[in-house]
Amino acid sequence: MSGELRITDTNSANDSKGRALGFEGNDFLFIIGGIVGAIGVFLLLFGMFHTSLLAACACAMPIFAIPTAWVMLFRRNKPDGYAEDFFDHLLNREGFSHAPAGQRSMKQGRKNHAQ
Repeated sequence: MSGELRITDTNSANDSKGRALGFEGNDFLFIIGGIVGAIGVFLLLFGMFHTSLLAACACAMPIFAIPTAWVMLFRRNKPDGYAEDFFDHLLNREGFSHAPAGQRSMKQGRKNHAQ
């Protein structure tokens, strides 16, 4: 055996973001925050301001639904930066490259100039 120390790469626990409630990293905090916020708004409207049960539920539901939809659609089982790339593609489409769909072909250009 040689006296030289052999160094190898390992998969350490620091590589993982962790899991809680079935979600990776801190994604569960968005959902917990939505639940707490929705319950708070519901209790404030129904308990203190005596609004109807239906109105209190209708006002509290988006506070729970929006963060939950964000996590389920854009964060869960998606690569890092997926949401940013999705909205960038949605708003910018082609980016800095040329848009061939909006350009005339060479054949069309010659016909127009020859006429």
